[in-house]
Amino acid sequence: MAAGRGPDREGKGMILRAEPLTSAAFLPFGEVIECPAIPGRTYFEDALANLRPGARPSLSLTVKAPLAALPLRSTTMERHEFSSQSFIPQESGRWLCIVAPHAPTGGPDMARARAFLCGPRQGVTYGANVWHHPFTVLDREARFVIVMWLDGTKTDEEFVEVPPFSVELP
Repeated sequence: MAAGRGPDREGKGMILRAEPLTSAAFLPFGEVIECPAIPGRTYFEDALANLRPGARPSLSLTVKAPLAALPLRSTTMERHEFSSQSFIPQESGRWLCIVAPHAPTGGPDMARARAFLCGPRQGVTYGANVWHHPFTVLDREARFVIVMWLDGTKTDEEFVEVPPFSVELP
């Protein structure tokens, strides 16, 4: 088995073991957003994408309750085929970022999925067309800014069922 993955002890699906979120590890899926360590400005535009000329920018705020129990167990992934999606913390504890590349047959390739444990000062931009799990916070209620592009059609977002998986924290 690849590092970070294993069979569910109860035989109910795959286990992903969350790894620390780093720019290098997350690069295939998008960009990590963190404030600079010293006074100044850092730009985060490499992963920003709008692939539909008629889509408009969307800036929203979300408040999310923490996950009720660990480990996270899920059967859902989502993507925004034509838009990047950024999650920028305003107030947060730890949270999870779960991503998967495309399968050769379509949909997310959960055999190559990865889970990242994000710190309270880390955000991400999922690249356009990147499969990811719905937003999940861990320690306490969290407030995030979300940036993406929308055109009001069903291609704004797609949710799919995947084989059961769970995520364990280090």
